Amino acid sequence: MKNQQEIYLKIVALFEQLFEISPEDITLESNLYQDLDIDSIDAVDLVIELRKMTGKKIQPEDFKQVRTVADVVEQVQKLLNETKA
Repeated sequence: MKNQQEIYLKIVALFEQLFEISPEDITLESNLYQDLDIDSIDAVDLVIELRKMTGKKIQPEDFKQVRTVADVVEQVQKLLNETKA
């Protein structure tokens, strides 16, 4: 089982790789849209990568409420826990 810290580190690496965002600029409180300049196209790319990471289809309604990096971590952890159940 992956803990929140492991998930967070994977997401930081993903943001660095996909969006060329420096890891130092990413915190759990970072707002995806305001602080990290993620746009709707980037969000789609992120969902695709998270699907690869979790092996689960991400429901658009689940991701609509995601605003911060912590929200992303929470959603990924929820998906990974569903896999274990």
